Amino acid sequence: MAFNKTERRLRIKRHIRTKVSGTAERPRLSVFRSNKGIYAQIIDDTAGRTLVAASSKNVTAGDSPVATAAAVGKELATRATAAGITSVVFDRSGYLYHGRVKSLAEGAREGGLNF
Repeated sequence: MAFNKTERRLRIKRHIRTKVSGTAERPRLSVFRSNKGIYAQIIDDTAGRTLVAASSKNVTAGDSPVATAAAVGKELATRATAAGITSVVFDRSGYLYHGRVKSLAEGAREGGLNF
């Protein structure tokens, strides 16, 4: 059975989500990557609500998508620390930990989030 790119990513995402879940003490940092932008949310899965969110629509940092992703990570970390969140569980949503996803994670770490 052959999967296309999107089906493969969603299959991997389902597998990851069986093990990764956010709590009130340690919420989940979820990443979504589209062709035009990158979006990140910090989610409390027990309550089922988004605590903090940031996206590349509001943050720009030069021409590079990787630099923009790092700026989104830093912005998310700033908003999270203002909301009292210091540590999270990283959910890459089936994407490879490379490029924009890695840059967002490193930006969030530089901003003060622990994961």
